Order: sequence, then structure tokens, then C-alpha cells
Amino acid sequence: MSDPAGNRLATLLRLGLAVVFIYASLDKIAHPAAFAAAIGHYQLLPGFLAALLAAILPWLELGCGLALLLNRGMAGATLLAAGMNLVFILAITTALARGLDISCGCFSTSDAGSRVGVTRLLEDLVLLLAAGWLYLRAIAAPRPDFA
Repeated sequence: MSDPAGNRLATLLRLGLAVVFIYASLDKIAHPAAFAAAIGHYQLLPGFLAALLAAILPWLELGCGLALLLNRGMAGATLLAAGMNLVFILAITTALARGLDISCGCFSTSDAGSRVGVTRLLEDLVLLLAAGWLYLRAIAAPRPDFA
């Protein structure tokens, strides 16, 4: 049985997530040292792990975004998107709980980028829910024409 409204919603969410992850990766790829510093501001990882994460995470975001854009490997791409958003939510939550006033490093590596806060937390929660719904949809009916 076809679900045209569900397919349209899935397509919109998939493309929206794709744009978010691709856009989020670009500045980080261009400025890995600045992104490592942004990760360091969370005070969760030693410097060498922050640098390693800064070298890997943007490429994961880009790959995930491209897979979503090209509608390939949806179960893996949506699971990766959900996992990354869960990590982002945890990092922001810990920063808020410790009263850190830092740039989130989400879309820009500059200190003028958006700050950690409840708004950023809610945005990541919405992205997590979208990725989770798409993941459940992908594993329930894996098919080449998955929207």
C-alpha cells in the first residue's frame, strides 16, 4: 500500500537533513584547527582526541549528508545522522549544565558562531527525531525507491 503523504514527508526530511549535514561539514573541513578548538571548549576530551575528532567528524557529516541527498544507504545514513545528533545533544547538555558560554561549533568554527543554548538543543532534538523516523522507515521497508 502506497503512502504518498508519508513519502513526501520522508523526502522533505531526508533532503533537509542532507542540507544541514553538508552545510555543517563545510566550514569544519576548511578549518580543522579552529574546529578542534571549538571541540576543546566543551572540555570533554583531551586535546589529541579533540584534534582527531575534528579531522574525522566533518567528513562523516559530509558523507552522511551526501548519502541522504543521493538517497543511498538510508538505514546507515539515518542511523549515523541520529547518532551524531545524539552526541551533539549530550555535548550541549553537559556544556549547559556546567554553565559554559561557548560557541557550539555547529555550522561555523568562528567564535562568533551560534552559542550553546536551549534553542540549539531543541534544534538538534528535532534533527534527531527526523533521523530516527527516517531510520525506522528505512528498516521497515528497505527498497530502492525509499523516499
